[in-house]
This record gives sequence, C-alpha cells and structure tokens, in this order.
Amino acid sequence: MKIEIQKNLSELFEKTFDEEATMILPLDPSASYRKYYRIKGATQTVIGTFNADRKENNAFIQFSNHFKSKSLPVPVILAENLDKNIYLQEDLGATTLYSYLLEKGDGFPDHLVTIYKKVVEELAMLQINGGEGLDYEQCYPRKAFDTQSMLWDLNYFKYYFLKLAKINFDENLLEQDFHKFSDYLLQADCNYFMVRDFQSRNIMMKNGTPYFIDYQGGRKGALQYDLASLLWQSKANIPHAIREELLHHYLDHAEKMTTIDRNKFIEYYYGYVLIRCIQVLGAYGFRGLHERKEYFLSCIPFAINNLRW
Repeated sequence: MKIEIQKNLSELFEKTFDEEATMILPLDPSASYRKYYRIKGATQTVIGTFNADRKENNAFIQFSNHFKSKSLPVPVILAENLDKNIYLQEDLGATTLYSYLLEKGDGFPDHLVTIYKKVVEELAMLQINGGEGLDYEQCYPRKAFDTQSMLWDLNYFKYYFLKLAKINFDENLLEQDFHKFSDYLLQADCNYFMVRDFQSRNIMMKNGTPYFIDYQGGRKGALQYDLASLLWQSKANIPHAIREELLHHYLDHAEKMTTIDRNKFIEYYYGYVLIRCIQVLGAYGFRGLHERKEYFLSCIPFAINNLRW
C-alpha cells in the first residue's frame, strides 16, 4: 500500500511539474489517518497527501480553494487525483506554532504573545470573511456544529475517557446534562466558519506569518469554539491573564467585520471552552488510554487542569 501511494504521488508530481520526483520523504504521522509526504524535484518541493476518505479530501480541497480566493493564509492546492485519494499542496515548511511552544520554557514570552495576536487576527478573518460565500454542502461529516455534533463529542468523552479511566458517574443524569448543555451552546450565534481543530500543531509558521492547515472537518458554527481550542490547548499552558488579553484582542478585530455583543460572546465563550475541554479529554482517552500513545497520555493532566478551572 505504501509503495503504491508513493508511486501515485510521484506520477501526479511529474505530470503537474514536468519534472521527476527525486525524493519522497514520509512525514511524522499525525493524530489522523492521513499520510503526508514531502516530495522534491529539481525545482519544486510540495506536500503530497493520501487520505482514503474521499469526502474529507473533497472538503479540504474545496475549502482551500475558497479561502485562497479570498487571500486567506492557507496552502495552495497544486494538483489532485481524487480517484486515487491523493492531492498535492503547497509546502509551508516544517515549523509549527507548537514548535515555538516547545522552546518557551516555563514562562510565556512577549514575542510569543505577539505571534498569538497575529494568529487570532487571521482566525477572525478566516471565520468571518472566509465563511462568506462558502459552500457548506461540502462539509463532512456535518454541515454545522449542531446538536448531533455536540452529542458525538460529549459521548466520545463518556466512552473513551470516563469509562476507560473507570470514573464513576450517573449515566442518565450525565445524558440529561449533555442535552441541556448542547441546547445552551446553540443559543450563541452559529453562522460562521468553524475550523474545528484549531490548535498550535495545525498552525504553520513561515517567514513569521501563520498559515492554517487541517480544516477539512470545518463546518458552520460559533466563533467561540476555535478561539477556545487555541487558547485552552492543554500543553500550550497559556497563563490565564494572557488568555484574557488574547480573547479581547480577537474581539477587537472580529468587531471590525461583524456585529458582536461582547458580554454575550464571553458568556457563551466559556461554555465553548468547556465543551472543547471535554472533547479533548475524549480524544486523549482514545489515543492515550485506548491506543496507548505516550504523547496523548502526557497531555491528560494538562487537560484535566483546564477542565477543573
């Protein structure tokens, strides 16, 4: 399978650029089942992607083309062969925002705050301007972060964290709370593009500029969710005062593009922080407690601290 994928990517590269692919280097696996390769030729370097889920591929390609048409910071789609589940995209380098977090030490330096301010400015542009005219029919697996999407996340937490960690709970009462909670969250304005997994590993840094990747699970939803995902990422461990500063910096820029009631925004924001913390613990339970992946196990204490807050 691996040899066939590389052969198909080589052929697509050569057809697109009229030059031989002299190197195909598999990249470190992500939490998803997609496979990424850095492909080099005499003059071109690109990222080749294989994903067996055609609908997800189509969503990523359609979203990318739409966002790029609005000059938003996403990779260019260079070529595709969806019959073989592959496509080529712009190579944005190897440096992620998470790389910067690994170097920060115990504090949170001013230069990192400056970078995060730029990231939240671009996030607001992607959600608001990028959401305008977007064909939400292309979203996969849901067109919106609706009740069903929320219940999937909440039950992910129940089955892959609470049950695997052998934490006692009243299942009937918890289910009632899940429904009440999702009804509450849907009272927020949910008419914007929601990236879904907006965290530092999915933000590339190229020449000091942030670029966004991995938005194929995006859908219509509330602005608050992506901001919560970024500022409450477990291992980022952003001090709360800086989280507040970045929240208001985001709002300063979002208000230039759409009408926002700050008090209501912040009220629902902490609800979305909570559901994101719950969703993340479900993911860490699946990848860590179930699949026994060390990185995700190491994230659990940070995620619990966020949930406790």
